[in-house]
Amino acid sequence: MKELKVDLGERSYPIYVGDGILNDIAATLGKHKIGTKSPLLLVTDEQVAKFYLEQVKSLLEAGGYRVATAVVASGEKSKSLSVLEDVITVALEAGLDRNSAVIALGGGVVGDLAGFVAASYMRGVRFVQIPTTILAHDSSVGGKVAVNHKLAKNVIGAFHQPEFVLYDIATLKSLPDREVRAGLSELVKEGFILDREFVEYCDANAERLLALDSAALEHALYVGCGVKAKVVSEDEKEGGLRAILNLGHTIGHALEAVAGYGELLHGEAIAIGMVGAARLSEKLGNPGTIAVETERILRKFGLPVRIPTHLDTDAIMSAMMHDKKFLEGTMVFIIPTEIGKVEINKNVSAAWVKEVVERLKRED
Repeated sequence: MKELKVDLGERSYPIYVGDGILNDIAATLGKHKIGTKSPLLLVTDEQVAKFYLEQVKSLLEAGGYRVATAVVASGEKSKSLSVLEDVITVALEAGLDRNSAVIALGGGVVGDLAGFVAASYMRGVRFVQIPTTILAHDSSVGGKVAVNHKLAKNVIGAFHQPEFVLYDIATLKSLPDREVRAGLSELVKEGFILDREFVEYCDANAERLLALDSAALEHALYVGCGVKAKVVSEDEKEGGLRAILNLGHTIGHALEAVAGYGELLHGEAIAIGMVGAARLSEKLGNPGTIAVETERILRKFGLPVRIPTHLDTDAIMSAMMHDKKFLEGTMVFIIPTEIGKVEINKNVSAAWVKEVVERLKRED
């Protein structure tokens, strides 16, 4: 097992990465002083529940814990106020108190939803992340929890750091191929942001990662989570540096919203968004090779690099104007200046963005 630390002073916490470490979940809870007197709430979705709900519930009960479960529908639509209310109802009926903890067992949607339940229930209870997707390596670290509004993604939320993140790569073996590719999109993104050497590793080991080779995946998740931990440790609440983690997200979130949170997986939308950001980089005077390399590597992982032609350009632009990365009407983009390095640019021309969106719809 490998261990990383998110250094946030009194809110610091570890990230555990390893194969088979979920079997020790009860002992790990005890190590973090989450006791057995108050009930736990285990939140998962219908897909993950088929594989891991009974296993994790049994492991916890064998450790002396009382466990209530909330199983939500799979997919982005569960990140809603109505589902939030349903899960809190389960918590109330199970008698959760201020000493209880909420455990997220699943991907990014489950983590965001369960984390916001924990942040808002009785003004905040403890929270544990057990990600079961590659994509969740990003969302499970950093304490950003939220649900969506029909007009924008993640605008109803909080910063609520977990007690720990337990990343058992054995749980990734049940992922469908499409979700594997989408998750690797965000993993490669960490390299594009801050670590050229990691991008080169992912490029050279794409086949092993796509095949879920244990050694390659454990290394990649350790490095990717390490990039996220480093940035979050320096900027917990996105006052500056942390915004670089949003590479590809301004266009990507808009595509998800316009497509109705379902047509494109999050990682797929972010891949397209990263290509868009690289095209904008070229317009700002940076080398065109950034866009060429970005696109080549993302294609290697079987990811989309073009916007579906039926998505309306004006609707995409409108969705971007609702994105929280706009400050006082100024369009903010994370722009790659080379592979492994980005900048926060607050003066990107909306006309350029519209032109890039149109080009990404027309090109093959």
